[in-house]
Amino acid sequence: MKVNEIFYSLQGEGFFTGTPAVFVRLSGCNLRCPFCDTDHFDGRGMSVGEIVEAAAGFPARHVVITGGEPSLQLTEELVDGLHGAGFFVQVETNGTGALPAGVDWVTCSPKGAPLALREADELKVVFQGLDAEGRPAGEAFAGLDGFAARHRFLQPCDTGDPSRNAAILASCVAYIKSNPRWRLSLQTHKLIDIP
Repeated sequence: MKVNEIFYSLQGEGFFTGTPAVFVRLSGCNLRCPFCDTDHFDGRGMSVGEIVEAAAGFPARHVVITGGEPSLQLTEELVDGLHGAGFFVQVETNGTGALPAGVDWVTCSPKGAPLALREADELKVVFQGLDAEGRPAGEAFAGLDGFAARHRFLQPCDTGDPSRNAAILASCVAYIKSNPRWRLSLQTHKLIDIP
């Protein structure tokens, strides 16, 4: 597998915010979102054993497989290897590809492309503001009718522009208050400046 990086931090977003976790960031993605924070092409080849060994070198036993897009590379062999080392396996995916069996927690963050997944433990949508009719802007909400998720989060898009970010956050909060099936997810790792 081509791995962009493996690092230890706190989960900064969604349901597990604040949870110590090992992040295995896989290289490559089938989408090119303008707000993505990953170099899709950088990485090195690692075997399943090397990935498990690197992850097991940290004290937490919660691992987040992220990317890029994990469904392009993630295998049942890696999931089983991580379970064998005592890990709870969370995958963060854009939902466009199938995932192997055995994943403990699926976080789906759709980006407007057709979804292969129709259910997840957690749905986390990047919120880019409201359109002129007061509906969420962008294509990420397309195709979510009938999507089954136990937890639904809206995450304000970080544009890099503080005034634009403030406007997006305000409209996100207002939208959630009017649509209470959603909860707010902030990128706390950026707010408190941790990797």
